[in-house]
Amino acid sequence: MKEIKSDNYSIWHGENFLSKLDFSGYSKVAILVDENTKRDCLPKLPKIENSIIIEVTSGEINKNISSCNYIWEQLSEHNFDRDSLLINLGGGVIGDMGGFAASTYKRGIDFIQVPTTLLAMVDASVGGKLGVDLNGLKNQIGVFNNPESVLILPEFLETLPENQLKSGFGEVIKHALISDKNLWQEIISIPFNEMNWEKIIETSINIKNKIVLSDPYEKGERKKLNFGHTFGHAVETYYLEKGTPILHGEAVLMGILLELELSLVTQEQNNEIKNYILSNFSLPFTPKKSDLLPFLMNDKKNKVGKVNYSLLTNIGSCSVDNLFSTDEL
Repeated sequence: MKEIKSDNYSIWHGENFLSKLDFSGYSKVAILVDENTKRDCLPKLPKIENSIIIEVTSGEINKNISSCNYIWEQLSEHNFDRDSLLINLGGGVIGDMGGFAASTYKRGIDFIQVPTTLLAMVDASVGGKLGVDLNGLKNQIGVFNNPESVLILPEFLETLPENQLKSGFGEVIKHALISDKNLWQEIISIPFNEMNWEKIIETSINIKNKIVLSDPYEKGERKKLNFGHTFGHAVETYYLEKGTPILHGEAVLMGILLELELSLVTQEQNNEIKNYILSNFSLPFTPKKSDLLPFLMNDKKNKVGKVNYSLLTNIGSCSVDNLFSTDEL
C-alpha cells in the first residue's frame, strides 16, 4: 500500500486495504453506486455497519441536479446527520456528483472517493473538483472540496471493457503532454496492452497532485490541466445533445487533436502526437468547429467574450490563458 499526500487528505493505492478501514466514527455510511459498480465492484467492499446503498443510473447524461435530488432525498429519508459519510464507488460521474451531493447535504458531510475506472483513478478523483452538468453543459454547477481520502484499487480495472480503459488513458496522455516528457516517451514506446497500470496510475496521480497543490483553486498553474478539455467538453456536449453520448476520454483525445492546431509545438511533435493517438484509438467523428461554437461560447473558463485555451508549447510544457475570438477559431 502506497500513500500520496495531497492538501489535507491522502491518496492510497496498491493492495486491497478496504477491509482495514474503520468507519466506527461515523453515525451512518452510504455507498453511492451505479448499476455497473453495484454489480462488479460493490462485492469487493467489506460489510459496513449502519450503511445503505444508493444507486443511480450510469452515464454523463445523468450527472445532473435531478440525480443529486435523489441522493439528497435518500440521505434525508434515512436520517443521515452531519456526522455521516458518503462513499463514492464509481467512475468520474459518480465521484463528481457524489462529492458535490455530500458537500452540499446539510452544508457538508464527509465523503471518500473510491474510483473504479482508469479515468477516475488518474484524474477525476484527485483535486477536489466536484459538480454536475446543467442543460447538457459540462460541470456548470459545482464546488471545490476535498474528500477525506481517495482509495485506489488497480484490480478494479479488470472490470472495465477496453474502450473504458482507453478512455481513461486519454487523461494519462494529457498529463504527459503538459508536464512529463519522460512519461510521454514511455507511453509511445510500450504497447497499450503491456502497460504497467500501477506504475502509470502512480506517475499520473503525482503529476496532477503536484499541479493541484501549487494552485488549488485554478488561478494559474492548475489551468494547464484543461489542455484538450475546451474543445473536448464542446465535443462531449455536442454528442450528448445529439443523444449519442461518447466517453469523456474520447472527447479529451479529440480535444487534444483540435487544440494541437492552436498550439506552438513543432510540426514534428504535432505529427508524433497525432500519429500516436490516431494509430491507437478509434475515435468518433469530429464535428465541424462551426457546430461546436455554441458550446465553446458557454465554456466556464471563457474571459471577455473569448474562448480560453491551455495549449502546448512543447511536449512536456504548457501555457495558459490563450484567448481566441470565434472569428479566429
